[in-house]
Amino acid sequence: MDKANRKKVKILPGNEAVADGAIAAGCRFFSGYPITPATEVAEALAEKLPLNDGVFMQMEDEISSICTAIGASYGGMLACTASSGPGITLMQEGVGYAATVEAPIVIINVMRGGPSTGMPTAASQQDIYQAKYGSHGDYQIIALMPTSCQEAFELTYKAFELALKYRVPVYVLTDEIIGHTREKVHIPEGLKPVERKKPKLTKDYKTFEAGPDGLLDGMPAFNEGYKLLIDGQLHKEDGNRAGHLPDVCDALTRRINNKITDHASDLYDCEEMFLDDAEVIVVCFGSPARPAIRAMKELRKQGRKVGCLKIRTIWPFPEEKVKEIAQTAHTLIVPEMNMGQVVQEVERAAAGQAEVFSMTLLGGLLHTPQDIMTEIEKRIVK
Repeated sequence: MDKANRKKVKILPGNEAVADGAIAAGCRFFSGYPITPATEVAEALAEKLPLNDGVFMQMEDEISSICTAIGASYGGMLACTASSGPGITLMQEGVGYAATVEAPIVIINVMRGGPSTGMPTAASQQDIYQAKYGSHGDYQIIALMPTSCQEAFELTYKAFELALKYRVPVYVLTDEIIGHTREKVHIPEGLKPVERKKPKLTKDYKTFEAGPDGLLDGMPAFNEGYKLLIDGQLHKEDGNRAGHLPDVCDALTRRINNKITDHASDLYDCEEMFLDDAEVIVVCFGSPARPAIRAMKELRKQGRKVGCLKIRTIWPFPEEKVKEIAQTAHTLIVPEMNMGQVVQEVERAAAGQAEVFSMTLLGGLLHTPQDIMTEIEKRIVK
């Protein structure tokens, strides 16, 4: 184990669990700018990275933060940044750039209320669509949503694995509640850093030459003998600009999208609870999953046929699983701390096979178990 993770069990706030997950994965570079409620991620990494031969950089703003992380990624380091709300908005051009040059970076968004300055000290889930659609053009990202401090650690570690495998920006979407909640976190003994596989170096090496699965072979770095040409303009396999070549631009745009959508089943990560006999299923993610699971357990004690589908990988959305449960349950309930974002994905996937009900909540508030129990009981067929 590295110096940041000597203990097997820690009591950690979610923001520090994220930092420990990054260190455990082998992250050795962080660039960011302080912002509530994500500042503790930066504070923890400012302390831990120097103890692990890493680099911490406080930048002048969030634009430079994400751009520096992209540069560090191509410089040979596992890199991440963290922010919230307005800061994530400023990063969006960098997100599109990272997707285009296929730079593996991890972006931590400790979500707070919006829009604009919004509610700096209160939780929300208003940035779920922003994670997928925040930058211009057609591209894909991966986004993970922890429900606990334990998952904040685990999914941050996993984010680096996915970023390297798929050469794509990966979000970890937490929120103020998870970020500032202290819980027991079990850190596996002997957890090894994520391997940064290097491409085979040949005289014919091309920066963006993909395999049949659409994925690039490993992640090169500058000053290691590779001839690298990195440009945000659409490009050929060798990196040269191709903005004047429609067929090349078409092929590249489709590949950087299809490399995620074609592997959606591999990226599926949901916890399935009592789905086999459930007549009502709560589709939940992030902080609202906590009261949702408690409500489900209480109602099952009363003999109610209720289940939960807890989504950990929100993008790509687990469309096939939602289609499947819509065939067996008559009702799907979606609690979320926004005006209704994921419920639109659930409705689209369910395609009328099950009724879908939205439980939206704003103002920095979290649903209570009783709120969700009341909604479920309204939908149970007598």
